[in-house]
Amino acid sequence: MNESFIILVQFIIVLTAIFIGAKKGGLGLGIFGGLGVAVLVFIFKLEPKEPPIDVMLMIAAVVTAAAALQASGGIDYMVRVAERMLRAYPPAITIVAPIVSYFFTFLAGTGHVAYALLPIISEVATDAKVRPERPMSISVIASQQAITASPISAATAALLSVLLLADTSIQLGTILMIAIPATLTGVIVASIVQMFVGVDLEKDAEYQKRLKEGLLKIKHQNEKTEIKKGAPLSVLIFLTGVITIVLMGSVGSLRPVFNGVPLAMPYVIEILMLSTAAFIILITKTNVVEIPRGTIFSAGMQAVIAIFGVAWMGNTFFGGNIDFFQTHLQAMVTSYPWTFSVALFVMSIMLFSQAATVRALMPLGVSLGLPVPSLIAMFPSVNGYFVIPNYPTVLAAINFDRTGTTRIGKYVLNHSFQLPGFIATITAVAMGFLLVGILL
Repeated sequence: MNESFIILVQFIIVLTAIFIGAKKGGLGLGIFGGLGVAVLVFIFKLEPKEPPIDVMLMIAAVVTAAAALQASGGIDYMVRVAERMLRAYPPAITIVAPIVSYFFTFLAGTGHVAYALLPIISEVATDAKVRPERPMSISVIASQQAITASPISAATAALLSVLLLADTSIQLGTILMIAIPATLTGVIVASIVQMFVGVDLEKDAEYQKRLKEGLLKIKHQNEKTEIKKGAPLSVLIFLTGVITIVLMGSVGSLRPVFNGVPLAMPYVIEILMLSTAAFIILITKTNVVEIPRGTIFSAGMQAVIAIFGVAWMGNTFFGGNIDFFQTHLQAMVTSYPWTFSVALFVMSIMLFSQAATVRALMPLGVSLGLPVPSLIAMFPSVNGYFVIPNYPTVLAAINFDRTGTTRIGKYVLNHSFQLPGFIATITAVAMGFLLVGILL
């Protein structure tokens, strides 16, 4: 049977597993990814590649630390600080909100913390008579972009582990010096464009309709979440852990040396994040039982299983057919490296996970001989899951906007997040290539 036809059938099976898993949600991606591995191995006789154990352990450690921060009240404290910043000058909410959302996610390592900010952004914008769609949509996109810049996110951990296979000298700092300014530039450019999107709030037909129906009575949160006594200290401990990881990832001489080689960064991240969780528990007297009950732990563990199944399936499919892909794709992606970013973007739309996309496709980029700097520049292109408006933070933003300006259009894909999403992603990738050319 023709080799191309067999590979096409395998690819359809991979896409089907991803589609069903994404539709089921939750643990679905990982579970059906595992089923895809079974089909590839037992029916098509592809040799199973190594599951991404290093990435899974890094994510587990980071999630544990972030969940401990949440259990200690640290996330609530950060929200309180963010709220003060957002209310400082309401007319500038379209610029301030996405920057706050970006750094909130950057520090926490997960975009799910955006849920706490979205109702505040909506309320401040509505009170200031700023069209809420403008800051709400770009704030969601900012939380996604920050994932590909955070030193403790699952996506960055996945990229580091993949790039180390191509270049053992790669440093976490190398990724961050490109990813942070690139993604932040993308967010700022998209924020400026968003200031001019849609008619002003007072002229919006849906807003006027809801106003006449009495659905928009001012709702202020009179009851504030009580901040736990040790919350500020837990934030300080967590930030110390993050900063230590960045320093050790940027300066190899700070890491212990074994057999002439500095301690590998996956080990550094795992050790320091688990230690951070331990210090939070001991110093702030956080109840360990509360840690797995939080939303961060639940979402994080689902991410671990998703990466387990999907990345394993992707590694098995691409690794088992690497000769075919090298023969047919190597010339194109070598001459035009940016074309690989399109593949990353499309894959992220299906996987709804930056980390899973990195683990599923970035190894192929390494195998095709793409330069490590180019792969770093293309890192933000894994932020494509805003295209289909069914991601939790997207839906949350729509529901929190009581004015109805943040919406899904008649044709589903013409929604509020498309424009800022594409602008931020394209700008970030372009800026990444520019910085790579200057700095690397």
